[in-house]
Amino acid sequence: MRHLTDASIALLVPLSVLLHLYVAPYTKVEESFNIQATHDIITYGVPLRNANTYLKAHYDHLSFPGSVPRTFLGPLALAGASWPFVWLVEGVDRQILVRAILGLYNAFSILVFRNGIAHAFGSDTANWTLSNFFAFGISTLALRNLMPSYVGSIKALIMLTVIGIIFRSEIAILLGCHTAWLLFSKRLSPMDVVTSGAIGLAVGLGLTVPVDSFFWQNIPLWPELSGFIFNILEGRSAEWGTSSFHYYLTSAFPRLLLNPLTWMICIPMTLTTPALRDRAFDILVPNIVFVAVYSLQPHKEWRFIIYVVPSLTAVAAMGASWIWTRRTKTFLYRVLSIGLVASTLGTFVVSLGMLAVSSSNYPGAEALKYLHAYADGSQNVINVHMDTLSCMTGVTRFLQIPPSQSTSASNGQTLWLYDKSENQTQLLHPGFWDKFDYVLAERPEKVIGGWEILHTIDGFTGVQVVRPGETPRHRMDGDSSLIGSHRWIEDLWPGIGSAMYQSWLEVEDVMRARVTRGWWLQAKMEPQIRILRSTKGSA
Repeated sequence: MRHLTDASIALLVPLSVLLHLYVAPYTKVEESFNIQATHDIITYGVPLRNANTYLKAHYDHLSFPGSVPRTFLGPLALAGASWPFVWLVEGVDRQILVRAILGLYNAFSILVFRNGIAHAFGSDTANWTLSNFFAFGISTLALRNLMPSYVGSIKALIMLTVIGIIFRSEIAILLGCHTAWLLFSKRLSPMDVVTSGAIGLAVGLGLTVPVDSFFWQNIPLWPELSGFIFNILEGRSAEWGTSSFHYYLTSAFPRLLLNPLTWMICIPMTLTTPALRDRAFDILVPNIVFVAVYSLQPHKEWRFIIYVVPSLTAVAAMGASWIWTRRTKTFLYRVLSIGLVASTLGTFVVSLGMLAVSSSNYPGAEALKYLHAYADGSQNVINVHMDTLSCMTGVTRFLQIPPSQSTSASNGQTLWLYDKSENQTQLLHPGFWDKFDYVLAERPEKVIGGWEILHTIDGFTGVQVVRPGETPRHRMDGDSSLIGSHRWIEDLWPGIGSAMYQSWLEVEDVMRARVTRGWWLQAKMEPQIRILRSTKGSA
């Protein structure tokens, strides 16, 4: 029975990944390079001759290189893992496929980390770690080898060195913090550190330099070194905004560790319990130091520190397990145990709400999907321009219709031509716009020529207060921005989604009438992308 329970809990991790992917299948701008590069490798292959000409003609990154080059090793591995499914399953949605493979790999890494926690602290502790963390796969596997009862520290340092060299330079800080702690606690010798560093350096550079020099046609090239110089030494990352020193502590952590009892009760319980404190320090100290050091960097994003979330959750899980196994001993432990269960369920509900909101964050992708459904097959050639916001909110090459998949028009197939030019001089020239049949635009007044708005796509812009006597937007006739996004549930289980939505409306009525005195909160949806149709051929 115990094994069945553990297996059921473990299964929640990959199922959660797949649910999130189904509800929110599109990508944000931070994923742009990797998703476009993966598409290009799958679609066009890797050229063996005339590489420079071929890459410039077919690959996206040479036309839109971004601020700094990024490694192709991740997209290359992802494309390789996807190829058998692309070849075997005709018509498979390739974007969902590659994101599912990456998500399930991360889920696997989380489960391996969970098993490491079970080995170090017991299975009860491991079962408390599943509700609120998701981290990058390789770093999670590496940190699993740094658990106090493991002897894989050298392996972990090699792995962290490799991914720091290839994927993210900030890993070097995390590596330095863990290395210093291992030396301080005498779990490694200086020679072990030198050996692991040399191996990791050789493997990392041996992979990234030749591969990325080829794809970027720039020899020699070490992408992460370029990024380090740009972001850290030149301080250019501040151009994307800055945050206060305490941002990670006061803003990022509460959102990443969504359950408030994680940092209000569980971690303090672990650190104040003598039987747990020493092992918790082994996990917690190097990760907290990493966050503190990285907080000196003005530009901050939660994804820069996500590597520490599994470790922080592991420390919280130790405290949660300590409370749960003593729930019958005292009244305080009983109350705290009830709080743990209630907060876990509450976190699950909040996560579903956040998932519903996230599905409304991709107006660019929704606009292109609408345009394809509306216009494909209506004429032989359709030329469409996609503006910056469209490309930042879900539009990728995977969503574009290749010639082989076009619907037959009356006199042939529709050939879709896509443009995402950003050159401001071009955009101000009237002749630039003459060639387009449709435009996806955030600001239609900037589109020169004769155009009409075919359709408008709304996007989530925040939370809005509904005052007493006001009607929430999701109750208005004709509005499609339903709180809870019940439509995806309806797609999965016909009839269930509508029933759940009606139940939600009843709960809302009761809460507004008896608890909040008419006050309420709703998702604030505003027009984001307009689909413009050219009127130059109209009478």
